[in-house]
Amino acid sequence: MNLQELTERLHRIRDNNDWQRFHSPKNLAMAASVEMAELVEIFQWSSEDQSRQLAPEQLAHAGQEVGDVVLYLLLLCSELGLDMDEVVRAKLADSERRFAK
Repeated sequence: MNLQELTERLHRIRDNNDWQRFHSPKNLAMAASVEMAELVEIFQWSSEDQSRQLAPEQLAHAGQEVGDVVLYLLLLCSELGLDMDEVVRAKLADSERRFAK
């Protein structure tokens, strides 16, 4: 996954629709949270086993919501001047240091 290319494509969509004025870090964080809530809703009231065996339409819906969350996070990183690859790698390295045995 080329994060730079994805971010550029997102910026084109944003710019073509004059949405940049809405893309403050606060708004993007809230939008990502809303999309995450939509993902959580797919699993609401499911058992552990059911959550691992989604029907095809539920799985497709989950994929759409995951995509929404990731795209909003890419836009958020762009607005904050963060490199998503760097912050994810740094967090993973921290987790490995703390939790890997």
